[in-house]
Amino acid sequence: MKVTERIKIVMVAAITILFANYSTAQESSSSQNYDQGFRLGIGITGGYAVHDPYKLALGADARLQYDLSKRYSLTLTTGYSRLFVSEADGDDLGFVPAKLGFKAFIWNDQFYIMGEGGVAFVTDPHYHNTSLLLAPSIGYATKYIDISLRYEHYNDLPRWNNNGSLGKGVGQVGVRVAYGFDL
Repeated sequence: MKVTERIKIVMVAAITILFANYSTAQESSSSQNYDQGFRLGIGITGGYAVHDPYKLALGADARLQYDLSKRYSLTLTTGYSRLFVSEADGDDLGFVPAKLGFKAFIWNDQFYIMGEGGVAFVTDPHYHNTSLLLAPSIGYATKYIDISLRYEHYNDLPRWNNNGSLGKGVGQVGVRVAYGFDL
């Protein structure tokens, strides 16, 4: 190997190490100044049920969020949701969701993706069951406002199949608007 090639390799390595140390120092400095803690959000959700006999979905919830870092948070959400049927298609279905989630801010510390999983406890007397609940979402959050679009799927809730038979598995697409604050 020529001497000039060795010098180039050493210079590139030195510059790389210098920038790596600088970016690490910047990252740890901003992480140290970030205040970890709890937040509480109170929200309402309106949406559309994607399986018959349900048409409209409405709900209200409270979400406790613990910020692990500036970009990552754990969530615990509960509330009340109701799936409404059209006029003569059966009974509405109400339930209390209990969800754990993980939120990751992916752009500008305001746009995020989130995944939640949990259980839906049915509150109506004509249907006694619980259901697995899965809910991916995307959203935008500021210090006080949180707006998200999500899909929720309930594995064991009753629905009508295309052939008219009773099946299981209901989904809804909804928009959540919430007011949040630090605790």
